[in-house]
Amino acid sequence: MNERLQRLKTAAHERAFAPHESPKARNYTRAFFELFGDLPLPERQARSFAHALVNEPIYIYPNERLAGQIYQGAGSGDIPLVGVPNDAQWDEFAAVRVAARLTRERIPEDAAYSKYFFGGASFGHVGWDWGRMLRIGARGIMQDARERREATDDPKAREFYLGVNICLRALIAWAARLEEALRAAAQRANPDRARELTEMADICRRVPAGGAETFREAVQSFLLQFLAVMFENPHGGNGPGRMDYILWPFLQADLDAGRITLDEARDWIIELFIKLHERLGPRDGWVEAIVVGGRNPDGSSAVTPLSHLIVEAIMELEQTHPSVYIRLHEDAPEEFWDLAARYLLEGGNRAQIYGDDNVIKALHKDGVAVEDARNWCAGGCMEVSPQACNGDLLFTFAHNVVRTMELVLNGGRLLLGGEQAIAHDKCLTDYRTFDELWDNFETELERELRILMRRLDIYLECSARYRPAYLLSSMTHDCLERGRNINDGGARYPDYGGSGVGIPNVGDSLYALKRAVFDEKRFGAGEILDALRKDFEGHERMRAYLWNLPKFGGGNSEAIEMTDRVMRAFCRIIKSHRNPLGGHARPIILGFTWVVSHGLQTGATPDGRRARRPLAQSLSPQSGAALHGLTAALSDATKLSLDEVGGGGSMMWDLDPHWATPDVVKALLRTFIQQGGHIFQGNLVSPDLLVEAQKHPDEYRSLMVRVGGYSALFHSLSAATQTEIIERYRYAR
Repeated sequence: MNERLQRLKTAAHERAFAPHESPKARNYTRAFFELFGDLPLPERQARSFAHALVNEPIYIYPNERLAGQIYQGAGSGDIPLVGVPNDAQWDEFAAVRVAARLTRERIPEDAAYSKYFFGGASFGHVGWDWGRMLRIGARGIMQDARERREATDDPKAREFYLGVNICLRALIAWAARLEEALRAAAQRANPDRARELTEMADICRRVPAGGAETFREAVQSFLLQFLAVMFENPHGGNGPGRMDYILWPFLQADLDAGRITLDEARDWIIELFIKLHERLGPRDGWVEAIVVGGRNPDGSSAVTPLSHLIVEAIMELEQTHPSVYIRLHEDAPEEFWDLAARYLLEGGNRAQIYGDDNVIKALHKDGVAVEDARNWCAGGCMEVSPQACNGDLLFTFAHNVVRTMELVLNGGRLLLGGEQAIAHDKCLTDYRTFDELWDNFETELERELRILMRRLDIYLECSARYRPAYLLSSMTHDCLERGRNINDGGARYPDYGGSGVGIPNVGDSLYALKRAVFDEKRFGAGEILDALRKDFEGHERMRAYLWNLPKFGGGNSEAIEMTDRVMRAFCRIIKSHRNPLGGHARPIILGFTWVVSHGLQTGATPDGRRARRPLAQSLSPQSGAALHGLTAALSDATKLSLDEVGGGGSMMWDLDPHWATPDVVKALLRTFIQQGGHIFQGNLVSPDLLVEAQKHPDEYRSLMVRVGGYSALFHSLSAATQTEIIERYRYAR
């Protein structure tokens, strides 16, 4: 990194953690209720957003040569989604507020579900086709929308096309304000800086209004449209997606023409990454993801020199944003396999590696055309979807499957506190056979998830009406063709998505009950239920027996099958739902920080786990289950029916850094992918070092760790999450 970039990085990182304010809420509210309050709702929404964007502050900083910045979380919020806090005017116009009211009216049983499981809905976790903006510019997309508007007599489509044009015109106007500020700054600067500022202004005049002609213009166009789309849709998990795939044609043309070198291109990527980190600051869980490598839509390899360059750039930067992930397919160049292994070893616990062909297979089985499936991106932590093809209820919930099992075992009551959570009249002692227990568990899981799916239908309806997301929709297939926004029938795949948390714990627990109570009759159902209610106090011998039974990850075929049975039940239930647009819910199995929070909610479990302890990470064996080492555990995990998990099934493999070498890690990755694995993640840091970092956080301010779907500075995590990471199983060879 050259001196200019080093100075920029130092200053940008300081700015990232400084307080920032935005007038967005004030400007948006004034525009919506005063300036444009008499317009039809769709136009009113578009013009209010446009007013807020055009009046967002302009920032110009020393040492930067890419222009533009909007700070995430600067008090601006997502106005059309949640409204302005304590402002009742928004009660009838903010999507979440209206959806919450309609849910109470239409689904009264959701109140209990939300209290004990998951309330509302999460938005975001999508990518969009910003390559179109780079190719034809905002004016080109506006022309397309105008022509479609003139050619249709569909009133709703005409409203949509008008909104698209209003918001794209605002993007151009905001870039023009930036250009004007750059020219003014040039008049006050020394000659060298004045030339740089003038050059930046010239580029902002050309893009994103028009198509980019060079790699630098493409990077600048990307940044400005990205800031604007995130201003419109400030949701965690939205991100650039396939950056190397979209930017490579511009870089390749420059390289062929001798206009740029790879080292110069690397500087532009580094500066871009510094600015992306600056806008997010301490929000490590926000996760704006870039995926590199993978396949082209025709099936050929998409690995390019830019794929390597992006990974090497993030490895050089000690920062948690953006998240850079690798799509690794079987016939990828050998040096790309080497890079993936090096990223895991030297990437500061930020690497996440995908088995590309396995993910494509699962997406295609889930109803995605193979060309779209090959063009998948990761929306945030790890959840996969075809880029620019989805609405943004793609990752909406995380259901605590362990709590479902607990309620079925304990007569509908919580083990912690004894509160009656559901109307379930059976306890473990009432089940005469294991099949009867399983049927009750599966029936209750389906009842709960059906409530959730019906609620999501309401949030979809309200999102379509109250937050049309014109910018995002203008770059999402097939919104322009259909004249509808992303959540109103415009997106090619109007699917939901969500995760089941604790599936390996439930599999291990049901296997333990089947064996200890129903098959071997080692313990009575009443004895085990009493032990669970007492968190195994006074039942230490029973707990030791249950804990030492075979578990998923330990090489036992029955334990593997039980976990797979639980996972398949979860997938079947949510995939069987059809929303009003014809979409379904796509299973996405991840852990995130829920392994801690959901663990704190649940009592002791029949697998020998004590109350309030963390749950298993995603589809990884729970800590202590892998008695036969990494190879056996990995083999167990990849025996699951992963092709049912269309949104990706993640696995956490924290490795002992003492034995992990490039050759060993590369072989491990190859085995994982060849056996069908989707998502490989994990830390390479010793527990002793983490304990020291927990005791002396000021001495380890730059230590990054993989939490579960995202990487974070260790000192910024809660004590409970830090402890969960410390206590994870470190796999030896």
